[in-house]
Amino acid sequence: MEEHNHQKKIASINDISGFGRCSITVAMPIVSYMKIQLCPVPTSIFSNHTAYEHYYFDDYTDRLYSYIENWKKLSLKFQGIMSGYLGSAKQIDIVKDFIRDFSDKDVVIVVDPVMGDNGKTYIKFTDDICERMKLLAASASILTPNITEACILTGHKYKEAGWKLNELKEIAYTLNQLGPEKVVITGIKQGSCIANYVSVKGFEPKVFKTKKIERAYSGTGDVFASIIAADAVNGVDFFDSVKKASRFVKKCIQRSVELDIPKEDGVCFEELLHTLKIK
Repeated sequence: MEEHNHQKKIASINDISGFGRCSITVAMPIVSYMKIQLCPVPTSIFSNHTAYEHYYFDDYTDRLYSYIENWKKLSLKFQGIMSGYLGSAKQIDIVKDFIRDFSDKDVVIVVDPVMGDNGKTYIKFTDDICERMKLLAASASILTPNITEACILTGHKYKEAGWKLNELKEIAYTLNQLGPEKVVITGIKQGSCIANYVSVKGFEPKVFKTKKIERAYSGTGDVFASIIAADAVNGVDFFDSVKKASRFVKKCIQRSVELDIPKEDGVCFEELLHTLKIK
């Protein structure tokens, strides 16, 4: 059998949206630009994502078993595994099985526990799904929740703003104790800034701030997580990676505002991809 593992690869378990930059549609060009092959595991197919008034949706859950089984026959090996939006308990279980079957101690596992925003869980996310997501988070090397998701995973009470550093430290510590060595809590409102709180076991936590832009775009978390995952596989320092990803997302938002891109369409990262430092 031919050997298929000469190049670094990341498996991305997420949905595909034909229009509206999010999920695998975002991850593939960014990870590829960073000199890593992105291998999609599509959990579902959308014509355009659910922030639009109308969309076509096709659930791929029951087809994933055969899809993944054929990868086993090819003896594929990955340096990274990343997961994003998972719409059911069954999909979360499939990701856990994938991690068990395709990872070892050297594989970077990035879990973006997409469950909610602005203090609320998304419609489909029951208590059972949130508990299963907590178990998936325990498998992660790197966990990238927003502040809402961090509160859901730890049981802390959400608040819109006014977070104190000792509160964030406690939340991040609880997330680290679940299993992940590295945690970055994103989207924390602090005055005129948006902060990301970074906690790595054995190191002092750090806070990275960027000036807040009063326009929220779909898919910015996917841009952020894709850079984090590729950098981790490429051996980039985690603190440096978070700083780079934060600044790149801000630049993309600024450029999207300049071009009057509708917020549902996501940020026009294509305009700035050439500025992204690979290593």
